[in-house]
Amino acid sequence: MASDPTKPILRLHPSAAAPRQTGRPANIQRPEPFPTQRQDQEFTPKFRRLTEVLQRDPTGLSLRADPTALAPERLLVFEVKGDVANFASAINRVPGLELIDEEELPSDEDKSPFAYLLVPDLVALRQIESLWRTWLAGRSLSTGYTPWRDVFACLRDLRVWGASDRVQPLDAEILEEEIDGRNDDEFVTLEIELIYRSAANAAVASETAVVNAVAQAGGRLIHRARIDDIAYHAILAEIPVASIRMVIAREPGSLAGVEPIMHIRPQSAVTSIDANDSLPPSAPTVELPVSPASILALLDGVPVAGHPLLRRHLNVEDHFGLEPDALVAQRVHGSAMASLIVHGDRNRQEVPLPRQIHCIPVMGNSDRFPSDRLIVDLIYQAVLQMRGGAQPSAPWVIIVNISLGNVRRPFHGQLSPWARLLDRLAYRYGILFLVSAGNVTANFPIPAFDTRLAFEDAPHGARAEGVVTALAAIVADRRLLSPSETVNGLTVGGRNLDWVSQADRASARANVNPFSELDTANPSSALGPGFADSVKPDILMPAAREHLRVIGSGCGVIVVPANAARGAGLKVAAPPRPGMEGAEAFTNGTSAATALASRTAHRIHDALETTYGQEFLQLSGTQRAVLIKALLVHPARWPEQAAALVKRLVGPFGQGQASRQKDNIRRFLGYGVYDVDDAVACAADRATFWCVGELGRERSVDVVVPVPAAMGGQARPHSFSATLAWFTPVQPGRNSYRAVRMKILAPDDLDELAVKGHGSQPDLNQTNRGTVFTRQWSGDRAAVVADGTTISLKIQREPDSGTTVDEAVPFGLAVSLEMRGELRLYDQVRARLQPRPPQRATP
Repeated sequence: MASDPTKPILRLHPSAAAPRQTGRPANIQRPEPFPTQRQDQEFTPKFRRLTEVLQRDPTGLSLRADPTALAPERLLVFEVKGDVANFASAINRVPGLELIDEEELPSDEDKSPFAYLLVPDLVALRQIESLWRTWLAGRSLSTGYTPWRDVFACLRDLRVWGASDRVQPLDAEILEEEIDGRNDDEFVTLEIELIYRSAANAAVASETAVVNAVAQAGGRLIHRARIDDIAYHAILAEIPVASIRMVIAREPGSLAGVEPIMHIRPQSAVTSIDANDSLPPSAPTVELPVSPASILALLDGVPVAGHPLLRRHLNVEDHFGLEPDALVAQRVHGSAMASLIVHGDRNRQEVPLPRQIHCIPVMGNSDRFPSDRLIVDLIYQAVLQMRGGAQPSAPWVIIVNISLGNVRRPFHGQLSPWARLLDRLAYRYGILFLVSAGNVTANFPIPAFDTRLAFEDAPHGARAEGVVTALAAIVADRRLLSPSETVNGLTVGGRNLDWVSQADRASARANVNPFSELDTANPSSALGPGFADSVKPDILMPAAREHLRVIGSGCGVIVVPANAARGAGLKVAAPPRPGMEGAEAFTNGTSAATALASRTAHRIHDALETTYGQEFLQLSGTQRAVLIKALLVHPARWPEQAAALVKRLVGPFGQGQASRQKDNIRRFLGYGVYDVDDAVACAADRATFWCVGELGRERSVDVVVPVPAAMGGQARPHSFSATLAWFTPVQPGRNSYRAVRMKILAPDDLDELAVKGHGSQPDLNQTNRGTVFTRQWSGDRAAVVADGTTISLKIQREPDSGTTVDEAVPFGLAVSLEMRGELRLYDQVRARLQPRPPQRATP
């Protein structure tokens, strides 16, 4: 049933906190060690050489002459078989030894954790060598050093961080394309990330060495940034093409051989959007008062602030001075995103938001990142300007729209600095970042069809099958774009939905609609999963019905995502055209979907403020942000036909494969899709509740949900669902990056409600890997419900990963009861809760 704005979301309150409920200890299996003989043969020569050289040369200078040798001030990579518990704490036992980073990458055999250790001096190196000899001899290691035993026993590889690590294959490929056909003395901009050193003097020495190396390569420093919160230290430098050729070749004498460098990458480049088929702007739907107290910020391109659809709704703070150089005719991206946030798709004629949007441009002319700034630092400074310091420019902002992505940084397991930054800022300031998953616009083959005519004339079902099968074959090439792997933020994919009229739809027939009757992700929408195999994208939002353009054939037709158009697009404000004060045009993609998600987040805030007034506004900004986060994900469901299609085509097949089938479905669909009004209000046959609280270490609370008597005694479909969201403190460079984990325990009285776990959702292991935990229970048997019946949810904080977090962490909870067609449900619940009258207020 359609949502009813007169039926607001209802408030629940948590119980007093109590110790968390403990179950049986997890059966954690230690990795099977390698045979000692294998370890002896593989690694003793490296340690023996170290010992022999140090006996001849106590200074270790000859070690440093060999770039492959274990030597002081050199980054060592320990690759181990399986997980080694407490390794980080054992490292601290070796004086001066620095754990630079930990990550866990999948391998063909098992999980392969990597630890990156910086050995500062010969003392630390000698101690590691001594520990090795003690372990190899079969003697016990001293107290506190036991994890080294497991490291040595499970050591798969030990090597020095080298040129091939600093220049990854994808980065080298991009650089080759960028310098192709250019003269040796032309300059190209590189982002050079340094090995992060916590000690200030070591950091200064590292940066000086790298800047000197850049100068020796004929380059110059453009910009530098060091952000301690996320263990980030980088420079932006111009390098001549001749030197870049040496970097691509990984020559030891090039920048690729400079030891303080962690990574060398091409400068970040933003994904672009189209705004096509311009037409004169129509008048706004209504002209309502607009409050200047912004709760939502847009970090994007320079908008056309004077556009008739935008001039009353934006507060533009040009903190980086990008506006003067941004040609008005090229202000596409910022104008389109602002328009979607304020007005939604103009094809729908929705009511604009009641507050101004705070805009800080981070892209300049041609909607590109500034060529003289590191984008990570640019975003950092923008958020500090709004929320940090003694006089923040937008102190009430709790939602930030990031419809941007680095097209040169697809996610392949390791968190980008940009994602780490968003995670840290989310926790520090209580900000919900909404981030676009990214658009993968490269062409791809569809082997199921030999010709354009066969593709176009195929029945809609066969056409959809061919496209999904083709995309499934290239999932590795269609990964999320940085920073959409963010752990604390919500990632938004593109849903093939818009509100184009049937008359306009006919104009899109020059291209092919791949999913004419299937509700799913657009072909270009980047696919998950996210960091640590978490569910990403989180949700799909309307991104227009993306069509495909046939550009060739060979092993099937070759297609490319078509540009937005009047017949397949979202209608937005656009830069003026000759003779127009402002224009409207059509766009699509995950950037647009994210803007619509941000609009929905704002509408949730508006609805709760209208109903609860000061009671809601007096909650902390963090509590409101995590509550909106929970409510944004809560209504999402997998569209049945799309989920079934992925399961049938992608598999895997056979018994015991349900979890892997769900894994493939969530890559495409995340948690799913929904009607945005369902996140804002309830319906006669659906009651949604909200609750906020906070949890200290290993604590839990109970949330009691009233069950209406109308749900009892009826054998008809009904459901119970709950979504928990929070912001975790993060530990950059650690395997336990997500420090705080929470979960919802399945209620004991689900049998009385006659529901069980819904089959069409990510499984428990998949939903338990991020900062959103959501479960759905459903059934069609008659429930046993009497007057006063309740169901209790236990929300608990699991033991912290890694370093203990002492402070209490806020959470937001959304809960729903639904029985379609039972029109007494909401009113019965509301009568039991007796909500307080609204108290209007403005922060």
